[in-house]
Amino acid sequence: MDRPHETLVRNLQEHSRLPDQDVAEIRKFSITTKDVAPDEDFIRQGNHPEHAVLVVNGMVARYHLLPGGRRQYLSFHMSGDLPDAQGLFIERMDHALCAIGPATVAFIPHRQILKAFERRPTLGIAIWRETLLDAAIFREAITNNSARPMPTRMAHLFCELFYRARVSRLNKGNRCVIPLTLVQLGETLAMAIATVNRSLQELRASGAMDFREGELVVLKWRELQRLGDFNSDYLHMKKQFPV
Repeated sequence: MDRPHETLVRNLQEHSRLPDQDVAEIRKFSITTKDVAPDEDFIRQGNHPEHAVLVVNGMVARYHLLPGGRRQYLSFHMSGDLPDAQGLFIERMDHALCAIGPATVAFIPHRQILKAFERRPTLGIAIWRETLLDAAIFREAITNNSARPMPTRMAHLFCELFYRARVSRLNKGNRCVIPLTLVQLGETLAMAIATVNRSLQELRASGAMDFREGELVVLKWRELQRLGDFNSDYLHMKKQFPV
């Protein structure tokens, strides 16, 4: 298992320069970890947050709980991400976080992070930038779900997740674990299950990718980018990898 402190350092260094003093400050955090089962909530809508969550292993999702129990998935987060850093500055969570497949998460007390900001303002800026990157992903998701055809929005989501996994070195060659069910894809992309199946069949027929049993295989990256109208600039990552 990855060490939580080093996982957080790696993630922040993908978009920010961390002086040695900032890294030393991160290593002082008192972090507790928890294994979570698929679909298990570890932050609930309406909670009063006292800890920031770090994804150590696996994938987690941010979602809104809708009347009748349906979900609207808002974003997905991989090893190293801080999916609820906004909780440092709000009193009540307006969304929930759950595991997508088995995952390990870590909890960092808010009071320790805020004290670290006082000692190391540059670390505060790096974590603030993490929240800005989340906002950029939200903006792209709004455009994706409201303005793009169904197969395009699915291809775009696959491109984003594959690219982020590649930058974080979480993929295995042209393969990436994305443990989403077809129902969850529909709840992410605002599609009925029949539309999910049709869109997935169209993307498979293109020869650019395949997605089965929670694994994405990218066969023609440039073609998948074209099909998804995907440009990675909105991710604002310092590291860039040709894929």
